[in-house]
Amino acid sequence: MVPSVQPERTPDGRYVVVGGRRWRATDPEIPEDIATDLRRHLMAARRAVAASRRNEDAAAEGLARSRVHAAKVALGERGTPWWEQSSTERRLRWEAGAAELDAGRTEEDHSAP
Repeated sequence: MVPSVQPERTPDGRYVVVGGRRWRATDPEIPEDIATDLRRHLMAARRAVAASRRNEDAAAEGLARSRVHAAKVALGERGTPWWEQSSTERRLRWEAGAAELDAGRTEEDHSAP
């Protein structure tokens, strides 16, 4: 197995630096098994975005982008910064996101019958 190279982090741990650009870091309180599952959903959704763009399927692309967003919010990389949330709010955020993604639902789906 190839050792994993971790990206550079800012001194406060809130951001990773990739190619000189700061990106919000994943919430470090998320248990590793849950974070791994959320990253799996994120990567699958990103692949779905690419496939829908190749197929010129705007509806599928919108759904896939919604799944990307849901995974990023659950990971703490979008939405209210995780360092501004209580431990309870953080736990509720990732639990709700994981449940939503595991069930195959996203924000766009909530309006569907």
